[in-house]
Amino acid sequence: MIAEGDTLPAATLIQMGAEGPEQVDLTSKTAGRKVVIFAVPGAFTPTCHSAHVPSFIRTKDGFAGKGVDEIICVSVNDPFVMKSWGEATGASEAGITMLGDSDGAFTKALGMDFDAPPVGLLARSKRYAMVVDDGRVATLHLEESPGTCEVSGGEALLATL
Repeated sequence: MIAEGDTLPAATLIQMGAEGPEQVDLTSKTAGRKVVIFAVPGAFTPTCHSAHVPSFIRTKDGFAGKGVDEIICVSVNDPFVMKSWGEATGASEAGITMLGDSDGAFTKALGMDFDAPPVGLLARSKRYAMVVDDGRVATLHLEESPGTCEVSGGEALLATL
């Protein structure tokens, strides 16, 4: 599993652009920048929708004040779902980048994948938040349970900067 001090693995995620789905090279996106990446088990799922994303909308300005260039939300979902979810939560309007890890390759490379068949979640991401400085994980907050948003919430991560 990824740990503080590790370099992010190379990954291509997908976002919706003006002309449709666009590939995003995560190595290029994080090079020479300080970014926050937070991941959720699924778009529109209860805790992700009502707690996790809103915590980063509330704290976006605080992160900017601490030198964070961009806040990125990642989920093992397609870019169409991520676009709709960003619009539904206000995350897109707030300037949070919504990226789909459609095949889960990034999530698996981090060692953050899990399955919860009883609730229909297969090959999903654990809930976490990290500060990435020039491609290296500076801070990592991993939730013990995918149904809680405490240490991975915006306020908890912001308090570490």
